[in-house]
Amino acid sequence: MKGPDLEGWARAESSRGGDARLAGSGAGSVTSRDRRSADHVGGAASTGQRAPVPLTLAPPSTVRVAVGRPLTAPGRVAFVGAGPGDPGLMTIRSRELLALADVVVTDDLGEDFVRHFTRHDARIVRVERHGDRAAEPGARLADDLGGELVEEASALPAGSLVVRLMYGDPMAFNGLATEALALRRAGVTFDVVPGVSPLTAAPAYAGVPLTSGCATSVQVVHAGREPQSWGPAIEESVTVVVVGSGPRIARTLDGLLQAGRDPKTPVAVIEGGTTTSQASRVTSLADAPQSLANSVPGLPIVAVASHTVGLREALSWFETKPLFGWEVLVPRTKEPADAVIERLAAYGARATVVPTIAVELPRTPQQMERAVKGLVTGHYEWVAFTSANTVRAVREKVEAFGLDARAFAGVRIAAVGGLTIAALRDWGIRPDLVPDGEQSVAGLLEDWPEFDEDLDPMRTVLVPRADIATDLLVSGLSDLGWEVEDVTAYRTVRAAPPAGTIREAIKNGSFDAVVFTSSSTVRNLVGIAGKPHAQTVVACIGPQTAATAAEHGLRVDVQAEIPSSEALIDALASHGTMLAMRAREAGVPLRRPSERRPGSRRRTR
Repeated sequence: MKGPDLEGWARAESSRGGDARLAGSGAGSVTSRDRRSADHVGGAASTGQRAPVPLTLAPPSTVRVAVGRPLTAPGRVAFVGAGPGDPGLMTIRSRELLALADVVVTDDLGEDFVRHFTRHDARIVRVERHGDRAAEPGARLADDLGGELVEEASALPAGSLVVRLMYGDPMAFNGLATEALALRRAGVTFDVVPGVSPLTAAPAYAGVPLTSGCATSVQVVHAGREPQSWGPAIEESVTVVVVGSGPRIARTLDGLLQAGRDPKTPVAVIEGGTTTSQASRVTSLADAPQSLANSVPGLPIVAVASHTVGLREALSWFETKPLFGWEVLVPRTKEPADAVIERLAAYGARATVVPTIAVELPRTPQQMERAVKGLVTGHYEWVAFTSANTVRAVREKVEAFGLDARAFAGVRIAAVGGLTIAALRDWGIRPDLVPDGEQSVAGLLEDWPEFDEDLDPMRTVLVPRADIATDLLVSGLSDLGWEVEDVTAYRTVRAAPPAGTIREAIKNGSFDAVVFTSSSTVRNLVGIAGKPHAQTVVACIGPQTAATAAEHGLRVDVQAEIPSSEALIDALASHGTMLAMRAREAGVPLRRPSERRPGSRRRTR
């Protein structure tokens, strides 16, 4: 029996363009190993036809590559959907495979996005695909990418994994079928992991339902592949969803208009859907082409033509977050900033982390060595940890002696700060004393018991700390009758200046806010990068940090009610809410702080 005409089908598919992709970090993020000639370009922009590639299935043990040499292909490939842009919409299975991947082949998803989910030693290969950018150097046809996947799988040992990471859902407008056929004929096994599609996710994040009482069905159209006959799509009860680039969507919507759809049909244009760069605007079908002419190049766009667009004002939940679209600078020590970044993201902001302090070993490590021996011999009644850096420094020294958390058996542990407590629990240690109120040294001293020679078998407290730490804890414990062994666990030095682009953004007011979590972050940021712009909102974790900021000529706009990172970000969000209320009361458009500086480029949202 004659099989289906796969060869003809593949030729037809590879000749079509596809532009659904996510804008990434661009130049310099990763490089691609291009084993083919530089004139391999594809999509609608190609100037010539490639010779069709025969689809004869090869034996599973043999791969025939472009140079004509056979290779064994023990590795396997997984087509994985990256979702529409929000990392939180990655599926569990997608994250699992990325964590196992030896090689990740991706389009313009950006190395920072990919690295968040991969092993540190995983290799990332960035490629350009068919579509609007097909004429650029390095562009690939879908079958070229299939060959790339074959070569990557062939070069790896048995059991290795190549992840082909695709924007959105790999089964929707991504050319998966052509790439997968290239693997199949080469005998390379593959899996497919669906992802959340921007076709539904972007409208959901814009507050635009696809169906309601006024719209009972949906037609999805890939811009540039509109149907020859629109059929029922011209009816008012049909929601039309179009995905692609701005110019192609404009042509497609114009085709819908010419087919007979009401020119007054509301249209929502959603750029960068589900990300903090998302920008939505509402227009009509008649005016949509002109509106799309102002689209941001490179951002994926979804357009929804439906009367459900009228529900956006009531259902918008993402773009109305207190800090939506804000660029927030987070100067930090060596303390992890993940909690701050996640909390900012929950309020709709994007964080840029700048290290201000580097941690180095103490000049006299003998102190720490004696302290570890004291733990083993039962010399201490208490150990007080005041930072996650201190926990890490002590842990490294304890483990260098071949010991573990059991060295603290019989010793009571005091800790202050959420990150400190988390670092201890990660080590398998649960603190005995944590301040009930203020998470600070002062709060810890308020709850610390006085020494009682009848109840306390040992009098000595070990206080490992940074070389620049204050003496507040040491003096406070001495006042309570304890003998304190003050040990330098690590040294702090000023970090290297950030990249020139970040320094310029700090000075010219491109950041909407900066959050200071300590006095040292204020001093060191000003020292390595200069003072933030006057329009930048300055948020400080407590009165001491605020005083340091004022000393450096900064206007403090926000101060946390309690000295914690969580309270600091909550206070910044409350400030953003206050600015939005003032804008509404004044009847003026809401503008971010960075948009208020002279000469700033305003963005319509």
